[in-house]
Amino acid sequence: MNGGEAKIEIFKPFGEAFELTKKILFQPFDLMKWLVIGFAAFLSGHLGGIGVNFPSPFRNFQPHRADHIIPPHFGQWQPWLQVIIASFALLVFALIIVLVWLKARGIFIFTDCIVRNRAAIVEPWHEYRKEGNSYFWFFLAIMLGALLLAAIMLATFIPLGWLGHSARQASPITCIGLLVFLFVFWFSISIFVGVVSYFMAPVMYRRRCRALEAFRGVTLLIAHNLGSFVLFCLFGIVLVLAVLMIGTIVTCATCCLAALPYIGTVILLPLFVCLRAFGLLFLRQFGPDYDVWMNFTPPEFLPVLSPPPPVPPTSTLNPPDSPPASQA
Repeated sequence: MNGGEAKIEIFKPFGEAFELTKKILFQPFDLMKWLVIGFAAFLSGHLGGIGVNFPSPFRNFQPHRADHIIPPHFGQWQPWLQVIIASFALLVFALIIVLVWLKARGIFIFTDCIVRNRAAIVEPWHEYRKEGNSYFWFFLAIMLGALLLAAIMLATFIPLGWLGHSARQASPITCIGLLVFLFVFWFSISIFVGVVSYFMAPVMYRRRCRALEAFRGVTLLIAHNLGSFVLFCLFGIVLVLAVLMIGTIVTCATCCLAALPYIGTVILLPLFVCLRAFGLLFLRQFGPDYDVWMNFTPPEFLPVLSPPPPVPPTSTLNPPDSPPASQA
């Protein structure tokens, strides 16, 4: 139904993504367009270059000088210390929630900028409000579930270790094996959620559906095409390592200017656009339900985009002005 007989490629979508990046950012070059699309990429979580170890005022800290740093009347503030710590933790948690919400909304804005080859923030912000909020609530549930799972794992591991120590039967091999199992389990869950979430946004963008429906659709797609997605992940790891190397070189060459969040995003924007376009082009090989350019394709993209795999036409996927297909 979704072109299962079609050959799913890796390098061809990457070549097309490279060409689309040139079309979007360099043909022609428009500084204002760079700044707007860079802000969309910044909202979607691309914060800039590689972090650098800046000089710290605590680097020359010496323990014997602590009495000169800590105020002598610090004991008067101890009753308020718990309140200050709780308030600070609450503030950090609220900041994380806001950043996750902005990232969920920004992913759809950045995707729209690439798909339609336009520099727009306000229009896609309002147009994909429902999908962005659904994506946010889904990830908030994932975050809370991960915290709950981690608490359960700690609640089971610590008592087992304490009982084994009390009984003097604790074996180092058993503890190491349990730790390895927990690490592999947690790593597998993280990889699965990361890959599924990466492709959820394009599916929601294409179908205008909720996050749960996109999650089911992408999960089934990965289950039916596991080999193709494994190759995509392996190639993606190579690309991420290349981006890290380029980001480090650019950060050093610009005297750490690329390490600044928004400025670094604008400087490294071709990398972020190419990577996102690569994911969109890889996904469109699985049929019209996964083709973000199905309803609208910029004319300048037509020489670059290869035709999608042939699938049986359906009335819900054909554009309104397309003539009825005639097949034997």
